[in-house]
Amino acid sequence: MTLAIHETGTVRIAEVISDKILINNPEEALQLIVDVHYQDFDKMMIHEKNIIPGFFDLKTGIAGEVLQKFINYHMQLSIIGDFEKYPGKSIRDFIYESNKGRHISFVPTVEQALEKLGR
Repeated sequence: MTLAIHETGTVRIAEVISDKILINNPEEALQLIVDVHYQDFDKMMIHEKNIIPGFFDLKTGIAGEVLQKFINYHMQLSIIGDFEKYPGKSIRDFIYESNKGRHISFVPTVEQALEKLGR
């Protein structure tokens, strides 16, 4: 895992880069938050491919537990990916509602993540 550093004005944003799944459960999410925060970031981007596919099946409860960690530890997060491939009204509603808030967003590109997190 490496971190790409993006700066927009005075805001520093960490983009997590890896070929592996980094978040399989809430504990791994918390460890990632700690690792990124230790490097003086409070905003993070992670790619969909770095999160266990079960995250996007809301019945597992993984998404709620993982995202609650980000909220509790004041780490803004943008998840970058193509979310159209996940069927179901529940996940689409979840993404829609998350995107209305300030802490968690689901976006298709790094540029859109930077725009959302750079505010």
